[in-house]
Amino acid sequence: MAKKNRSTKKPNPKELTDPTSAETAATSEETESAEPVAGPSEEYTGRQIQVLKGLEAVRQRPAMYIGSTSESGLHHLVFELVDNAIDEAMSGHCHHITVTIHKDGSVSVLDDGRGVPVDYMPSEKMTAAEVIFTTLHAGAKFGSGAYKVSGGLHGVGSSVVNALSRRFEADIYRDGKRYSLACERGKLVKPLQATGNVKKKVGTLVRFWPDEEILESTEFKFSLLEERLRELAFLNAGLTITLRSEKDDTQEVFKYTGGLTELIKYLTRKRNPLHKPVHFVKIVNGVRIDCALQWTDSYKEYLLSYANNIFTKDGGTHLTGLKAGLTRTVNTYAASFGLLKNGSVQPSGDDIREGLTAAISVWLENPQFEGQTKSQLGNSDVKGLVESAVNEMLGSYLQEHPTEARRVFAKVLLAARAREAAKKARDITRKSAGIDSSLPGKLADCAVRNPASAELFIVEGDSAGGNAKQGRNREFQAILPLRGKILNVEKSGLNKVLSNHEVRTLITAIGTGIGKDFDINKLRYHKIIIMTDADVDGAHIRTLLLTFFFRHMEELIERGHLYAAQSPLFRVRKGSHDHYVFSDEEMKAKVKELGKNVEVTRFKGLGEMNPTQLWETTMNPETRTLVRITLDDLRRAEDAFVRLMGPEVAPRKLFITEYARRVKNLDI
Repeated sequence: MAKKNRSTKKPNPKELTDPTSAETAATSEETESAEPVAGPSEEYTGRQIQVLKGLEAVRQRPAMYIGSTSESGLHHLVFELVDNAIDEAMSGHCHHITVTIHKDGSVSVLDDGRGVPVDYMPSEKMTAAEVIFTTLHAGAKFGSGAYKVSGGLHGVGSSVVNALSRRFEADIYRDGKRYSLACERGKLVKPLQATGNVKKKVGTLVRFWPDEEILESTEFKFSLLEERLRELAFLNAGLTITLRSEKDDTQEVFKYTGGLTELIKYLTRKRNPLHKPVHFVKIVNGVRIDCALQWTDSYKEYLLSYANNIFTKDGGTHLTGLKAGLTRTVNTYAASFGLLKNGSVQPSGDDIREGLTAAISVWLENPQFEGQTKSQLGNSDVKGLVESAVNEMLGSYLQEHPTEARRVFAKVLLAARAREAAKKARDITRKSAGIDSSLPGKLADCAVRNPASAELFIVEGDSAGGNAKQGRNREFQAILPLRGKILNVEKSGLNKVLSNHEVRTLITAIGTGIGKDFDINKLRYHKIIIMTDADVDGAHIRTLLLTFFFRHMEELIERGHLYAAQSPLFRVRKGSHDHYVFSDEEMKAKVKELGKNVEVTRFKGLGEMNPTQLWETTMNPETRTLVRITLDDLRRAEDAFVRLMGPEVAPRKLFITEYARRVKNLDI
């Protein structure tokens, strides 16, 4: 994420734009040496075809199965095992799941389901358990297997975990006996055998040690597991899920008898709701539809969708059905009761969903997911089923609760009027965005016109902006100084956002537009770098900017275009040699290392540096440190921005109380 180099030579601009540059050539060379491409004159026969046996395909291409080999991929391994236990719960055979982070770096998942089958399979010449844990696409979730409804339909979950573990162990409690097996890097080293007798205990215990040869990270984080396990407990009302860590003797137990109602309450706990959550469960044509929703006084919509307990990040037909049902139901209700007067703006779907928090969960027999990570549901019939269910159930609620219904519709009308007001501001912004002659006057643009080679520094204040303009490499670095703190968009509607001068300047400089007008192809700079002072005010400005990007240009974050520059806090000088450090701890260590006659200067802001210092410490690609802003968990990010930047004071006060004792580098 952060990269440091030591040379202070300014880069050759040609190297940044020429496809034959050294960096491009090195990348190409790595690709060619790793995977040679056959030329037209080379022989191409069956001798060149490779067949990867067993689980070797998983070890060769792990990202195809778990998304990545980073921290998220590591935790995905745990969720694959948990999902198997959840399938048992969905079929009514499991009531308790326990996930344990062990001191030796392994993780175990225990359930009280029926236990993995242990009978011998003549066709495979091994037991069912051995087949399940060591063979891809093996399981009881195909066709008319043991699971009518399941999240793990590809039959690769536990076998993938096995393939990416240096050791994998399973204990199965079934038929009054305990059965055990063990594998190493996907290969069976201890065949299944009965290892003892048990009385009434049933279930499966799987424990694995992630393989550091493949995975970049092998340290499990309690907080990342906690979020998903809590979510699963919400989705499966009455199921008890326990998360334990032997490392620090921590334990959390999740059990929610109210299901999605309690999920909505949890998500809106830092907002002002307009009514109590609306929750219904309906089974139509074999599809179980579970939906809960609640409007708040917020400006943002927050919709979560699940299919067979799998979070569908990119939505799908069930989410489309929910949106269509909401629009149809609210507009029908308004028309029926004369809430839309002549001349009123017709509310759109976006207006209706403003301030709405909702969750839709469907269980179905043959879900059509996109990819192993299951980010989107594609079953076409689900849209109509969900839309009809929402129309029926929400329609009944609105008729039975007229006070709440009118309160919700009043908010919808306000949103519609604000949208009309914002349209004028948006039209102005759209016309100017990306057109050189209309770029903001304060923007010092770069010479290069290839966005992939261009950088935009968003700088705090005119003083720092002036230094940055003088110190930059004009060929590929653009500077946009902002005056003071931009608008807190978490507390503002779109019309107010687009009416703010600094925000409009930012949108125009970047070129993509925002909201429905956002077009990543119009991005003018592939590196957008927030560069603020290393003090409290700088941190606040950085947070305001991050809030803006998260709410209105989230795709920039998702595609890796947003960065934060790390400016030094101190200069430690001895003689004519300068050393720049980024914290009190680094400063003290450097002073101790250099010994006597050391001069320490604390930089209060970027404006105190001269252009040369600013280039050398913060802007030079060969010496600077950039932190790429990522979005590892959308729900945690959503919660953080609402808590820290939302209109409610109480959540911020609680946050300060919780973390006050942990504060470092407090700037008073």
